[in-house]
Amino acid sequence: MIRLLLEAYYEPSFSGHSHGFRPGGGCHTALREVATTWTGTSWFIEGDVSDCFGSLDHDIMIDILAEKIRDGRFLRLLRNMLQAGYLEDRVWNATLSGAPQGGVLSPILSNIYLHRLDNFVETVLIPEYTQGESRNRNPAYRKVEQALAQARKRGDRALARELRGRLRSLPSKDPRDPGYRRLRYVRYADDTLLGFAGPKSEVEHIKARLAQFLREDLKLELSQDKTLITHARTRAARFLGYEIAVKHDDTKISHGRRGLTAMISLNVPATVIKAQCAPYLQRGKPARQPSLTAMDDYSIINVHGARYRGVVQYYPLAGDVYRLSRLHWVMQTSLLKTPAGKHRSSVAKMVRKFKTTIETPTGRRICLQGSRERGPGRKPLVARFGGIPLKRQKFAVLTDLQPARDTTRRKELIERLLSAHCEICGRNDKATVHQVRKLADLPATGPTQPEWARIMARRRRKTLVVCHPCHDVIHNR
Repeated sequence: MIRLLLEAYYEPSFSGHSHGFRPGGGCHTALREVATTWTGTSWFIEGDVSDCFGSLDHDIMIDILAEKIRDGRFLRLLRNMLQAGYLEDRVWNATLSGAPQGGVLSPILSNIYLHRLDNFVETVLIPEYTQGESRNRNPAYRKVEQALAQARKRGDRALARELRGRLRSLPSKDPRDPGYRRLRYVRYADDTLLGFAGPKSEVEHIKARLAQFLREDLKLELSQDKTLITHARTRAARFLGYEIAVKHDDTKISHGRRGLTAMISLNVPATVIKAQCAPYLQRGKPARQPSLTAMDDYSIINVHGARYRGVVQYYPLAGDVYRLSRLHWVMQTSLLKTPAGKHRSSVAKMVRKFKTTIETPTGRRICLQGSRERGPGRKPLVARFGGIPLKRQKFAVLTDLQPARDTTRRKELIERLLSAHCEICGRNDKATVHQVRKLADLPATGPTQPEWARIMARRRRKTLVVCHPCHDVIHNR
């Protein structure tokens, strides 16, 4: 209830450059703002607050809330919640600073706290470091432009062609215009990114003033290891899992004009692709997943498909999202090897078994698909891997979903029992539960250990949902 009250009161006053933990906002909205409005940026300042949630000062937090909230009982309730402490090894420990980790109030409280930072950047730094309506014309560009006009007037086509190519290698505006400055800002939770068009000396001054404001007004510290100044054309800044750089290519012509002139480029980091592929590789080659062999084919495809979608659908804004085809191949091969090893079959046979073609909004796509029957009168469950085009989507927005409380969730054992799926033979029929008192009571491991005991030991479960014939086999052993 406190979260709802604070969101209703403070949300309309938050900055439009703040995207974290807000309705309709998310990582993609922050990245989209950078990609569409930061053209011409020369420097990036990657700001990261050290232990932001754990360092929020309680007195400053209450003072910020007291500026607009006059209810003393409400403020005392919030202070008591912040200072409630925590238990560790049955010993109470005081909470001297910070918001509760994982608490439902922590996101809105951090936004209220860091709103002062947003105000400082928008009302002090940006007006001070933003100058000029537009850049002045480049004298060298104007000189070549005049020579081109004279060559055309004389009818010298060869010289005009040469001068036209030289024009495309020169910026039309002066990149070192001393009267032009632009400072831009975006924040997601405690991660901030500033873009500046101007000299490096002023960038270092902006960083120092930012660190000074956080230290003196909010009692927070910028992480020295993660707060970096990056030259936009020669290196890429890291923000929300993307690499952000500025592209400049005089040879790229689109509609008669240069198409890559100081444009923002969003890319998938090579380290991300390597890290995502690592769990599925063994000695550099895709390998089967032993931890999934106890599952049925439907569950194996479902697990791989969910993991793959989680990565691919986060990077549709990247211009080089096609590089995730490496991850697709690695995960798909690992997926096929897992049921192949389980059934003592081959990858080729698994391809013929699971490969299918589906209709998507972008056309027909090939993917791997498995299904599980759910009894008469019910549609089968379908799991898919792949079928997602690795093409850039400039306006894709994946917003953060508000957490919804599930009040009808059943226990996992009840869900397994209601599915009527035998976890030994895979039959969909009336099921029952076989249970042991403890895992140590299972038959000894070895070649004589029955299949049902091997499954329970592998899953580390004292229960097994089985059909009646399999249950009879267990008790008649």
